[in-house]
Amino acid sequence: MSTASSTSSTEPASAEPPGADDRSAATERRGRFAAAVDRFAPALGAYAVVKATGLTVFMLLLSHTGDFLKKEIGRGGGARPWDVLGTWDGIWYQRIAENGYDPQLIPLHGYPLATYYENSAAFFPLYPWLMRLVGAVTGLGPYGSGIAVSVIASFVAAAGIFAVAERLGGFRAGVIAAVIWGLFPGSGVEWAVYSDSLFVAISAWACYCVMTRRWVAAGVLALAAGLNRPTAAALIAAVSIAALVALVRRTDGIARPLTAMLITPWGLLWYVAWVGYRMGDWGGYFKLQRGAWNRYFDWGASTSRTFLDVITGHWDFWQSNPVPDLIAVALLIALPGLLVLLLRARPPLVLVVFTLLTVFTALSSNQIFGNISRYLLPAFPLCIGLALALRRLRLPTLAGLFAVPAVAAGWYAGYALFELGIP
Repeated sequence: MSTASSTSSTEPASAEPPGADDRSAATERRGRFAAAVDRFAPALGAYAVVKATGLTVFMLLLSHTGDFLKKEIGRGGGARPWDVLGTWDGIWYQRIAENGYDPQLIPLHGYPLATYYENSAAFFPLYPWLMRLVGAVTGLGPYGSGIAVSVIASFVAAAGIFAVAERLGGFRAGVIAAVIWGLFPGSGVEWAVYSDSLFVAISAWACYCVMTRRWVAAGVLALAAGLNRPTAAALIAAVSIAALVALVRRTDGIARPLTAMLITPWGLLWYVAWVGYRMGDWGGYFKLQRGAWNRYFDWGASTSRTFLDVITGHWDFWQSNPVPDLIAVALLIALPGLLVLLLRARPPLVLVVFTLLTVFTALSSNQIFGNISRYLLPAFPLCIGLALALRRLRLPTLAGLFAVPAVAAGWYAGYALFELGIP
């Protein structure tokens, strides 16, 4: 037997050339990417259409009135229509992204509802951190980086809402839920220099991780949400309660649900503690919220009182803005129906707890009444219940149903919020 034949006989008949494993892995990755595109593209495309339509109408309304030219920079005003998207809270986030924080409690005298000067420490850090990162990478200024983070986060949020709704009611329900969230009253902040889109993106995917039993990922996302805004307490509680139930039932072992429970609150606790430490007052964050912004927990007394004032035509309450206030009333009237539609779908515990606590938080605090539409924007499962009710409609019917709201959103979720109210 020759040497050559001896050598060939010892090699496996199916030996692959060098690099075959890498090519196989690359092919598999491309396949997964293509599958993800096929899965999410319809929902994200439909979401993009309704958002672009609403934003266009918003800009046209701003150009038509020109009222933004007469208002202060940062308070609904600017040199160009799109500058309005960086006003109100947006101006604070831009300052933080540029200059960081300097937490202080500085007494203010002569104002009946304010005892401290406003301070940037009231705004949580994750969103401006991302703005600074995007600015460093792209060269965009604070405004541009803020818009970029919000728009990207809004698509991540829409994808998360689609994924959650898809598990409950199928593909069509997922697409419809993403569209409804893009049309929700208050959705004008989704493509503005606001942290709302980022928070909903984190919340939706945290809930999805709980639903798919990825406990550690859910805990990490809840921790990140705590760095984004104080109302993350609703998500932290939802993830923790769901993890506790899994722990008691031993459905997923002990280590992973327990880890999720242990890590969820630390983003929120760390920031509040850091602000208190820097102010030399451990309750400093809450004093700032109440003394500078008149935000505090009152078990819904102000919401109930203002609701009655609006429906009886009394506009003498704090920060009355008739058009946003009426939109808030309409949303509150629709809210019980949205909750019933959601609960009829028998959603998992994490969605029920998160929704109920988000609604409770939004309605039980003293706030600007017209902003209820924005405060309920994170309660994305409300969109899912409605989506499940609409999923059997044919595509032309759905398109006709959403056409007018897509146009009208530029007014009720954009112009009314930013120019006729204070988002």
